[in-house]
Amino acid sequence: MRVGNGLLGAHPSLWQDHDGVYHGIDADLLTELTRRMGLPRSEFVITEWSTIVPGLKARRWDIVLSDVHITQEREVMGHVRFSIPYFMLYDYVIVPQDSPIHSLADLKGKTIGSVLGTNDSATAHRLVEQGMGAAVADYDTFGDPFLALHNRQIDAVVVDQGTLHAQQAHFAGLRTVGGPIFYTPKPKWASAQAAAPYRLGSEGVVVRPACTDLLAVINHALQDMHEDGTIRTILKRYGVWEPQQDHLLKTSGQD
Repeated sequence: MRVGNGLLGAHPSLWQDHDGVYHGIDADLLTELTRRMGLPRSEFVITEWSTIVPGLKARRWDIVLSDVHITQEREVMGHVRFSIPYFMLYDYVIVPQDSPIHSLADLKGKTIGSVLGTNDSATAHRLVEQGMGAAVADYDTFGDPFLALHNRQIDAVVVDQGTLHAQQAHFAGLRTVGGPIFYTPKPKWASAQAAAPYRLGSEGVVVRPACTDLLAVINHALQDMHEDGTIRTILKRYGVWEPQQDHLLKTSGQD
């Protein structure tokens, strides 16, 4: 099974050691999927992020396992199918340990850093619109806002928990403010997302729409991995398991 991935070098998702061996959440998930699907082997095909879905449609790889968010817009407009979710991203407000900011209300009048074009940036801008923060400074890479925070050029950073975990290896003395901040859908897709069974921010394996048998086998394997605790073990191995990861599908009354 050939597996498209556009995240090589992104901790804790996927990276290689000096011997070329893959490590990370995606690598461990693929190892388990390969075994549970009864396949003799599988291999990552590393590509640019922009070619992930086009390459799938062109049959250059059989599935995509690359931290792709499940959205109704992507299913409908992108003409792809997603597996059940295996992981969920959400945002945190991050400040230095000695910051006077201890609640979202304390962000009033403050500058929040994030990364241009990401869901994290959308969260930061939404906080400002709600009066929690005065302005957003958007940066080009995920390390830039943390460097600006370290240099006291901004007051807080908003990124997802996976990015936070990766940046903590480079920037010490960080803490989060409040709890997780979950993503909100685009207004045009709000109704469709409300009716979807998964929580927004969830990630899934991507397949071509015609591959219904393949999707069913992947879903069966992922469901077993949820039930026997394998996914929880993998996420704990990389320091990104939190209780929310056990509730990626909505229950009655949740939005």
